[in-house]
Amino acid sequence: MRLLLVEDNVPLADELKAGLDRQGYAVDWLADGRDALYQGGTEPYDLIILDLGLPGMPGLEVLSRWREGGLQTPVLVLTARGSWAERIEGLKAGADDYLAKPFHPEELHLRIQSLLRRARGLANQPKLEAAGLHLDEARQCVSRDGVDIQLTAAEFRLLRYFMLHPQKILSKSHLAEHLYDGETERDSNVLEVHVNHLRRKLGRSVIETRRGQGYLFGGALN
Repeated sequence: MRLLLVEDNVPLADELKAGLDRQGYAVDWLADGRDALYQGGTEPYDLIILDLGLPGMPGLEVLSRWREGGLQTPVLVLTARGSWAERIEGLKAGADDYLAKPFHPEELHLRIQSLLRRARGLANQPKLEAAGLHLDEARQCVSRDGVDIQLTAAEFRLLRYFMLHPQKILSKSHLAEHLYDGETERDSNVLEVHVNHLRRKLGRSVIETRRGQGYLFGGALN
């Protein structure tokens, strides 16, 4: 999953980005509201974490203009603790959730997971489940019938994206855009390797190749 982090506090941004990287997210970081307005509206992010006190353009204005332009990407707003007015204005402007500073990193990760599931219509699932598989995001492994199957970091990222989009055809270019940050070289051959590794671990029928279209996870479409 590809995230945009917009935060002008450099030490905090470094800490958040490092933690999100460990959680298997591809993270782009920006510190200026004007840059965020453009990049958030043009790149295919799965979720945006937006601080409100930004140079260049206030976060509330960035959020309002995103929504006015039709951007539907989930946005998690970061606010100062006790600033209830900011939280209300953020929700009115189109924020999907907010988190008051300071916060525990685990709360951020759980809120991100919740927003990503909600965006895919999976809000009531405490864990990702699809095709008989149960994904443990905390341990970055998957289980079937109670038996754990270990994953590499790359396999985990790919499988999580598949499980958030079951029974949908996903092209290689789409997967590359959502699994890698803007600084990473995107190689479709590397994706093929990871897909084949998952097939060996989970069974070939779990991920179907649709020639000329991409991959289908979790069973054939009608």
